[in-house]
Amino acid sequence: MDRQVSPVLEKDRIMSLDIMRGFAILGIFLVNMLSFHSPFLYIDPFEWWDSPADKATYAFIDIFAQASFYPLFSMLFGYGLVILRERALAKGLGFEGMAIRRFSLLLLIGIIHAFLIWHGDILINYAIFGLIFLLFVKMSGRNMLLTGILLYIIPNLLFALLLFATVLFVPADELSIYDPSSALASLQVYQNGSFSEVTAQRVEDWSGVNNLASLPIMLASIFPLFLIGGGAAKLRWLEESEKNREFLKKIMLSSLAAGLLLKLLPYLLESSLGLDYVQDIFGGPLLAIAYGLGIAVVIKSGKIPKILLPLSYVGKLSLSNYLFQSIISTVIFYSYGLGFYGKVSAFWGTLLVIFIFAFQILASRFWVARYYYGPVEWLWRSFTYLKIPNWKRKG
Repeated sequence: MDRQVSPVLEKDRIMSLDIMRGFAILGIFLVNMLSFHSPFLYIDPFEWWDSPADKATYAFIDIFAQASFYPLFSMLFGYGLVILRERALAKGLGFEGMAIRRFSLLLLIGIIHAFLIWHGDILINYAIFGLIFLLFVKMSGRNMLLTGILLYIIPNLLFALLLFATVLFVPADELSIYDPSSALASLQVYQNGSFSEVTAQRVEDWSGVNNLASLPIMLASIFPLFLIGGGAAKLRWLEESEKNREFLKKIMLSSLAAGLLLKLLPYLLESSLGLDYVQDIFGGPLLAIAYGLGIAVVIKSGKIPKILLPLSYVGKLSLSNYLFQSIISTVIFYSYGLGFYGKVSAFWGTLLVIFIFAFQILASRFWVARYYYGPVEWLWRSFTYLKIPNWKRKG
């Protein structure tokens, strides 16, 4: 008898998860586009883009998208891992071997993505933190959720207090995170450099964000979200959202109110390193929780709204669509493609996101009508399960 666990069947999928993933892919694209077409790592966006339309566009992204959609995707990642484990154990199979294979291939995909396509990769972190997640995966839902919340709040609160204290004793001009010379160097390479020069710049940009100094912040801002999502999965918040509907609505509304308040703080008060950190590190995840629970509550209230259904097509192919966004954007902006790097503003870049994402919806709908999995998902599943799943739909 074949004792291998089978990939998730169509009837076993949770529609709200696919819609949330699709929504997260849209939000991540909105934020990432700023780095696709401009040296966003090194600039002050309100000085780099000075037209009213650009400033309004960036403010919208900063308040409603920045630091909100990668937390949503991180929680969904933890949620999906717990579901994968439960289905494996239900068949009497070991989970650890499958998970290690899954994260190993994800790490390889992330390395290729980060160094040969785009420096803003998140998959490497997901693969490494996913391996750490295996140490916590046997916890109960309540303990996993509580552990995730505490691991998120305590270190990030300490980081925020440290930044507020630093501002009091260090002159403001010495605390600037903007680097005009690096911005110009990046602009020159991505506009005119050879593929090898662009690759070297990608490595430099990636290393500037992902290094030993930033590891504690990366760990504290991503890994606990896996636990929060995993705890929600063990408590079956999405599967039994009808039963918990009023409870989830209260969390959604309170998270929305608190998240918006924190995200608006730098616009209401004088911006500082500490305030900017609080805006993203606490305001972002609170909005992510509000977005996710809002989708869950709406879906479980009855018929799925037509405006949400297209997101499910993108969500079913989330990894393929995430990588496609990087490939198409770097081809448009980098020197080895059309070479528009540095020539597109925040406003026009956001319009481009809308057009590309609309294409992704149409292409994803076409694909899922004919195939069970996206191309990258099919490869990932095959390696995870050591079994080639059915790919093409019959008929």
